[in-house]
Amino acid sequence: VQLVESGGGLVQPGGSLRLSCAASGMILSVFSGSTKAWFAQAPGKQRELVAEISSDGTTNYAESVKGRFTISKENTRKRVFLQMNSLKPEDTAVYYCRMNNEWYGTDYWGQGTQVTVSS
Repeated sequence: VQLVESGGGLVQPGGSLRLSCAASGMILSVFSGSTKAWFAQAPGKQRELVAEISSDGTTNYAESVKGRFTISKENTRKRVFLQMNSLKPEDTAVYYCRMNNEWYGTDYWGQGTQVTVSS
């Protein structure tokens, strides 16, 4: 199983990016039953939860991104997305996708995608 992130890049403050994470080699039942999340790790800081979406669609966001970021998923394509609007320089980080399924005992991470917010 591999989680492959894409969509990162350089954007000006106030801009938008859409991150995508594709689960390759994961059976659909594991994907659909997983909690999917995006984490961010800025230079010199610990990896922190940005947003998560449970198998029933319940979402949870870090206070710093509420109202600006939206997490979503497409079960049939086994993808999870992070729509990032009104980006700020402090959002600059490597963003990682995570999918964990307690029932199956699986926990997968992607390799990360760099997001840089700078003028």
